[in-house]
Order: sequence, then C-alpha cells, then structure tokens
Amino acid sequence: MNRLRRLHRFLVAQSFYPLALSSLLAVAIFAGRVYLSHRGTFAFLIWNLFLAWIPYACALAVVVLYRGGAWRRVLMLAPAALWLLFLPNAPYMVTDLLHLAERPPVPLWYDTGLLVAFAWSAMALGVVSLSAMQSVVRRMGGRLVSWLFVFSAAGLSGLGIYLGRFQNWNSWDVFTHPRYVLSDTLSRLIHPLSNAQTYGVMLMFAALLLVFYLTFAWSGQRVSMEHER
Repeated sequence: MNRLRRLHRFLVAQSFYPLALSSLLAVAIFAGRVYLSHRGTFAFLIWNLFLAWIPYACALAVVVLYRGGAWRRVLMLAPAALWLLFLPNAPYMVTDLLHLAERPPVPLWYDTGLLVAFAWSAMALGVVSLSAMQSVVRRMGGRLVSWLFVFSAAGLSGLGIYLGRFQNWNSWDVFTHPRYVLSDTLSRLIHPLSNAQTYGVMLMFAALLLVFYLTFAWSGQRVSMEHER
C-alpha cells in the first residue's frame, strides 16, 4: 500500500494524470472520427503520440535513477541519451497541422480539434519531460547549467524536427544509419547560407518549445508561490 502511495505521489509530481487525460482525449477524438468516416485517416497520429511518450518515460527513468543514490546515477546516461534523441518527437506533432484539409464526411472543425488535441498532448509531454530533466541537471550542476541545458535541448529539438519533417529521418535512424544522418546534418549546419530553411525551421520550433516551456515553468512557479502564502 505504501508503495502505491509513493508511486501515486511521484506520478502526481510528474503531471502524469493530466498528460494521460490529454492523450486519452486525443485518442477519443480520433476514435470518433473513425466512427464518422469508417476510415483510419490520421491513424499515424497514434504512432506519433506514442513516440512523444518515449521522452517522458525516459525522463521519469532518469529521475528515479537519480533519486536511487550515487551508484545508480551512473545508469542515467542511457535513458538521458534516449530522452534527447526522442525529444523532438514531442514538438514535432505541431507540424502535423500541415495535414489539415477538407475531408468529407468529417467537417473541417472536427479535424482541426483532432490535430490540435494531438499536438497539444505531445507538446505537453515534451515540456514536462524537459522540466524533469532540468530539475536533475540543476541539482547536479546548478541553475545556470540547467538553463543552458534547456536552451541546448530546445535547439537540438528544432534541428530534429527539421530532419524529421523535411529529410524524413527517424529517431532510430541514428542507430540504423548513423553515418548518413550525421553527414546530412553536418552538411546543412556548416553551410548556413545555403540552408536557410534548415536554420529557419530549427530556430522557429526551438523558440516555440522554449516559449511553451517558459510559460509552463513560470505558471508552476507562480502556483507554488501562492501555496506558500
């Protein structure tokens, strides 16, 4: 019973329940669309949302290992690396709004809500996972290092979104085709004038993630301050 209570408190602290509710709402809206159209259009959103849960799960693993003591902290590297690798999959779902179009018999407003629900859920997963990772980095390296970590993670996420949306690379391609992914990435980064789109997409989505994150962090700070009064 005590273990269940500790697990519950841990999940509450990591915003698991609202994240799960948000994802369930998105899936329910998708199920409603399947019922209305008798087609599996937008089924890829389910897979993309699953990928957005991976960095969240990895961040929780890092937090658990960090709290487990010094001997377990050496094991944090693996889930931390996976977190960074899969983090772009969360804000990436914002780009799925590109698929918005009239698809009778489902009205446009329904598909708008569908895409927004999935994008919101995925972005929230990314932000909460980034917050969990920053808390660990702050305890290990201090406040300044933790914010440098946040800005770096946002920038790399922006780059990952570009590679995924425009170059069709997947997170696991780092393992299956590491040389080609590295070559493609470096060739674009070292020639900024010839790859304006790369930098434009990277900076735009890094900024979106940062603003979303800062809003989340500021709101959480304000709530905690109100509770302390």
